[in-house]
Amino acid sequence: MVIRMKQIYQEMPTPSYVVEEKLLRKNLEILQHVCKETGCKILLAQKAFSMYYFYPLIGKYLNGATASGLYEAKLAAEEMPGKENHIFSPAYKEADMAEILQVCDHLVFNSFTQWKKYRKQALAAGKECGLRINPEHSTQDHAIYDPCSAGSRLGIPIAKFEGEELEGISGLHFHCLCEQNVDALEETLQAVEEKFGKYLYQMKWLNFGGGHHITREDYDVEKLIEIINYVQKKYQLQVYLEPGEAVALKAGFLVTEVLELVQNGDTSIAILDTSAACHMPDVLEMPYRPPLFGSGEAGEKKYTYRLGGPTCLAGDIIGDYSFEEPLQVGDRLLFEDMAIYSMVKNNTFNGMPLPDIIAVHDDDTWEVVKHFGYQDFKQRI
Repeated sequence: MVIRMKQIYQEMPTPSYVVEEKLLRKNLEILQHVCKETGCKILLAQKAFSMYYFYPLIGKYLNGATASGLYEAKLAAEEMPGKENHIFSPAYKEADMAEILQVCDHLVFNSFTQWKKYRKQALAAGKECGLRINPEHSTQDHAIYDPCSAGSRLGIPIAKFEGEELEGISGLHFHCLCEQNVDALEETLQAVEEKFGKYLYQMKWLNFGGGHHITREDYDVEKLIEIINYVQKKYQLQVYLEPGEAVALKAGFLVTEVLELVQNGDTSIAILDTSAACHMPDVLEMPYRPPLFGSGEAGEKKYTYRLGGPTCLAGDIIGDYSFEEPLQVGDRLLFEDMAIYSMVKNNTFNGMPLPDIIAVHDDDTWEVVKHFGYQDFKQRI
């Protein structure tokens, strides 16, 4: 990384999202190991990572992709042909259904109302259909990402589960986790079995959803394998997982340049050509402090700076970081773990240019696979 920081990243245009093929493949190999040890199927959740330049590579390791709407479904069909293509939506638009049925092989419905509305159409098209269930068991503290919170619109709670309407349903789906280890899955699965276990014997498959940080260093992969094998043997069904972050975790970066240095009282401020609000919105939404290569916590190293973007938003602040040497205008900074939920959520507020998208190959050569200009901004308005 030090060599790359000195050579490769100094040459790249800024701001840029950069994904390293070598790091992406490392994650994919872990996921493929889970598949080989269990016979389960793992899908790419495109909502976290939709850099389709790498879909051919991902398709070599995973079983397909899952979509949250028509456009993601079409992207998977076009860029990962021949692989499984699943879709879930809290409510489908009638105008989209014909096209969805053309590109998807699995459809998951969020309610019995939606299932009854599209049942005849989906089954006539030969599609496998499922229902999203809500185990009503929270294992996390991020309310905005908790589908099991009180009053959630996501999934069918057991009190509303119409067991007599399952003819034509091939599987059940739950998605309740967010950046969590296998202990949260084990706990959630227990709630699923207690409430919906009797229906699992009727199913062809069970989808564990996403939020599994399988490629994180401390994740208990062997325990996951044990759980998958247990469920498949007990209920004689196929288990699916659809991680998003785990596919590209720590495989991407955001390279940026220091544009200006200002002082306000005791606060030293560096204004960058990247924006939290535009280019890494989860920094403000979650919120969280993204890792920055070569930096420390505020006060940990000799020089501390507040890093902010060039927009008019007063709260466009990435965080406070410290460095061994004072920053200079023109310095390159490298934010880590920026492949996930960045390209898919960015925006052009204030007319900010979208970062280039760069792929780094195994031999450390790199290429700009997408450059965004003025017309990209104009056409979005």
